[in-house]
Amino acid sequence: MDVTPQHPCDPVRARLLKAALECFLGDDYHKVTTRQIAEKADANISMIRYYFGNKEGLYEEMIRETLNPLLDVLDGPMLAAPAGFTEFLRLYYETMTHRPEFPKLILKVLALNQGPGRRFIQQLLERGRTRGARKVADLKAQGQIDAAVDPDILRMAFVSLAMTPMLLKDIFEEQMGRAMDGAFLENLATFNGRLFAAGLAPTAHE
Repeated sequence: MDVTPQHPCDPVRARLLKAALECFLGDDYHKVTTRQIAEKADANISMIRYYFGNKEGLYEEMIRETLNPLLDVLDGPMLAAPAGFTEFLRLYYETMTHRPEFPKLILKVLALNQGPGRRFIQQLLERGRTRGARKVADLKAQGQIDAAVDPDILRMAFVSLAMTPMLLKDIFEEQMGRAMDGAFLENLATFNGRLFAAGLAPTAHE
């Protein structure tokens, strides 16, 4: 049987990634074992070595598969206009609703330097920074956003609006006395998208 270790549609590989996500989100990296992941995925432990090389390789691929859909947006048509930031925020909120602990995992690795993959995550984020800067340059050239917009400030603003609600979700829900469900996040994405559109609008010059 012809099996390619990197084939994204392989069901065993998919189960291992799903199990790894659940395990790494639920506990510290060093407390998670490959045996635990394999058992949760109903797979032979040798398949981790076959597909990913080792636990760290599986960890990195888990992060890549979660972040890639968000980074790929920067190459697509979604942000061809400032209004696309609403869709981008909607995609982010939807992605993180299914993985509510993922932003905390990224923060733990980057800010607290806990667990492996710090350089790997930084490389992914730098990829997003470079692609985002190109997208901002395109929007400026088309006159859709103000020429003075700093792409790094724009990126920080987006990350703040995207990550903070998910990082502090439990606290916000307790304070508000209601759930940040799909309808709430849809309204939040729409509101924040309008903030972006207004803040990026070209300045009128006499």
